Amino acid sequence: MTDTLRPVDTAVPEATDSNPKALKRSIGIVGGTLLTLSCVTPASTLFVVVPDLFGTLGTATALTIAIGSLLCIAVAFCYSELGTLIPSAGGEYAMVSTMAGRLAGWLVFVLSLLVVMIVPPVIAMGTADYLAPVVHLDPSIAGAGVMLLATLAGLLDLRANAWITGVFLVLEVIAAAVVAVLGFAHSERGVDSLVSMQVADAHGHPDTVTAMLVVSGLAIALFVTQGFSTAVYLSEELEHPRRNVARTVLATLAISTVIILVPVAAITMGASNISELSGGDISSMVTAWSNSAVGTFVSLCVALAIINAGIVMVIQNSRVLFASARDKAWPTPVNTAFARLGRFGSPWVATLAVGVPGALLCFVNLDTLYGVTGVSVTGMYLLVAVAALLSRRGSHKHTPAWRMPLWPAMPVLLIAVLAYILTQQETTYLLWTGGITAAATLYWALYLRPRKDTRWLVSIPEDARA
Repeated sequence: MTDTLRPVDTAVPEATDSNPKALKRSIGIVGGTLLTLSCVTPASTLFVVVPDLFGTLGTATALTIAIGSLLCIAVAFCYSELGTLIPSAGGEYAMVSTMAGRLAGWLVFVLSLLVVMIVPPVIAMGTADYLAPVVHLDPSIAGAGVMLLATLAGLLDLRANAWITGVFLVLEVIAAAVVAVLGFAHSERGVDSLVSMQVADAHGHPDTVTAMLVVSGLAIALFVTQGFSTAVYLSEELEHPRRNVARTVLATLAISTVIILVPVAAITMGASNISELSGGDISSMVTAWSNSAVGTFVSLCVALAIINAGIVMVIQNSRVLFASARDKAWPTPVNTAFARLGRFGSPWVATLAVGVPGALLCFVNLDTLYGVTGVSVTGMYLLVAVAALLSRRGSHKHTPAWRMPLWPAMPVLLIAVLAYILTQQETTYLLWTGGITAAATLYWALYLRPRKDTRWLVSIPEDARA
């Protein structure tokens, strides 16, 4: 972790038209991986998101996550190539704007903004369940508290946050390992149960999981490891981004998949019956496999993991707003505010702008947040795959960058699969996401496009081009 503490020049140059304001390069690959892994937050995903998958997919949960992880390899290849070609805090929108045009970049920005605004409160609301052994709290209030705490931490220097999140990450990996060991040690069924495709019905009796249910669940399965894209958002603050962005993306995906998938397999095999598995109460299973002390320890580790995730997600999300302001996506007063950097080099107004609304979203229906997030992540990945398909034309063909294997077959296959997954999502969530995207398109048509010389000028800091 020594590379997270290297001295950096704390002076941040003022922005000009030819030299856009840039963030400080202050973290190496270890610090970047710690921050990115913390954004994936494998333990909190395991304990907060996966239980809902168990309720729908039962024993097919591990299979669905495994398929989603394989798809994410192709996604990670796209992110790695585009992230080294376009190392910008704007993440997806900077990459897509450069490769596929300004409108496509604007739409992917809107989808990414939906994801980065919704995911933190979704995770944060799980805190109450895992603080229950110590104190009973309303999930919405606990989630809002976590979001506000994460916002305060997000105002600090990024290197300090790398240490904080690194410590919390160790605790959540320990919690996931304890669950895996206990689950395998108390196996009630064999490895073949991972493909037995059974779930409990409303009366607790075994029912069959259909292939269409698995396909529908892939949108959430993609969300399970979604945080690996944080490496792209941090690319302006990573040293040697041409090399370290790809390494961080791929390493994070591999590590997070293992941390999530192994305990899921253990839980599937260790649950006493299909009804208990579909109930998804992992804490109760851990207590049954061991004792209340171990159950309390795991629960508190998960609560810390959720706080950790909130910190990193607020860091990531503030960079998205910072970059959009630097690229003049909003009226001038808004751009000026979001692009303002504080004494620690963090975009403090943008940090508050994502943290405070995130606290308010903790009072929105959780199922709606899940559904809109799944659709938004799938749509965002689809647009990134389109950009990756265009990444080797013109001057970009000879730009030094990490290059994915099996191009162009990889992005073409990914586009087809993701488009099909979208068609299998619930109409309500498609309409919510589509309505927000339509409103954003209207903003583009009425405000951004008529001002194309002064608005939505996607930029890459000069040192990122080197």
